[in-house]
Amino acid sequence: MRWFLGGPRPPKRRLCFQYRIPFLILLLAAIIEVVLHTRRYAVRQPYRELDLPFATSCQEPNVDAPRENAAIVMLARNTELEQALHSIVSIEKHFNQWYHYPVVFLNDEKWDDVFIETMKETVSGEARFEVISKEDWSYPKWMDQEKAKQSIAEQGRKGIIYAGLETYHHMCRFFSGKFFTIDALRDYKWYWRVEPGVDFYCSITYDPFAEMEKNGKVYGYTISLWEEEATCPSLFRRISDWKESHLLRTTELWKAMLAPSWVPWPFRSLMSWFGHRDKHGDAWSLCHYWSNFEIGSLDFFRAHQYQSLYQSLERSGGFYFERWGDAAVHSLAVAMLLDPHQVHHFEDFGYRHDDFYQCPANAPDGQLLDSELLGKTSNKHSPEIQGGIGCRCECDGTKTSNVPGYCLAKVKQPTTNKKLGILEWAKSWYW
Repeated sequence: MRWFLGGPRPPKRRLCFQYRIPFLILLLAAIIEVVLHTRRYAVRQPYRELDLPFATSCQEPNVDAPRENAAIVMLARNTELEQALHSIVSIEKHFNQWYHYPVVFLNDEKWDDVFIETMKETVSGEARFEVISKEDWSYPKWMDQEKAKQSIAEQGRKGIIYAGLETYHHMCRFFSGKFFTIDALRDYKWYWRVEPGVDFYCSITYDPFAEMEKNGKVYGYTISLWEEEATCPSLFRRISDWKESHLLRTTELWKAMLAPSWVPWPFRSLMSWFGHRDKHGDAWSLCHYWSNFEIGSLDFFRAHQYQSLYQSLERSGGFYFERWGDAAVHSLAVAMLLDPHQVHHFEDFGYRHDDFYQCPANAPDGQLLDSELLGKTSNKHSPEIQGGIGCRCECDGTKTSNVPGYCLAKVKQPTTNKKLGILEWAKSWYW
């Protein structure tokens, strides 16, 4: 310090050396802290497969087996008769002609007689036609509707997908919570959601409801992909705050949903100001299960934990002041409340919705060519390919748009891809 009093100034090199060591110590400490933080969210390696397919070839449909307490459910409007008929014909051809499960049709308006008669002639089981109550298909009573409508209009002007449509917000709110408790589904334990205008490509020769029950599954899907960022910037923060406030354990699925921040403490919490992050600054990967197809337990979604979460989201107003999708809500809830072995990927189902589809290859020597129930094979069926698990699939089993780039969530997905999604990380799960 003599140079302050007029003495000689120490060389610059000595000053740099004096501060270099503390800086390196701080840098090393920050790197160690970040590594330890990210390791907290490392998904552990399982010692066994958690989600084997329910079938790997055709089976003779067991038409005499007891049926589960389940229903196929479709939300449709009278104007969607052609698209709804397309979906019902497809699912009847590939599954329900053998199992005759009831189909519950839901509408927010009174059903047209033509729609009713057409579906009654098409469905092999019971066809029920229910009208959703105005309370369940509208704004919450406490909400300022004018402000909500202004927000919806603004979201539309910003070009957020479907966010300018008032009815789309009602639908997302309905499927996120009210759907599971309506009177029309009160007597059922399982639901299979089907939408107008979809295709099923493979014969489903076993009962998926029975297999879900037997194997302890709670939620099943076919396609997973990335959520649109602009639709729900605050949703993950709301759900993660609810998780912490209820002192819930962190499941392996929840870890797999996260992209932990590499910003060191204490600056990491500043990242929480950005969308899709929790209060600690860690991010949701945006990967979610696409809910236009899902087979799930109504008991799970009716239970106190899920309904409590839904009520918390409802009170926040995010279904209208943002455009929270039911797929994102379902997916984050499933990841938070279930373990990996309770979620099933129907990888043997051929399925298409819009431009996204899944098409398994047909199983070699597993197509039951002499089956009376399945009938004769067709030249529409795709070739049999070694390793295929499909049953009489009518699509190209060498191609599918449900690929790792869309965060395909299946337990044995290899982790060699640089951009991993929910269950592509599951190879590193431990169960």
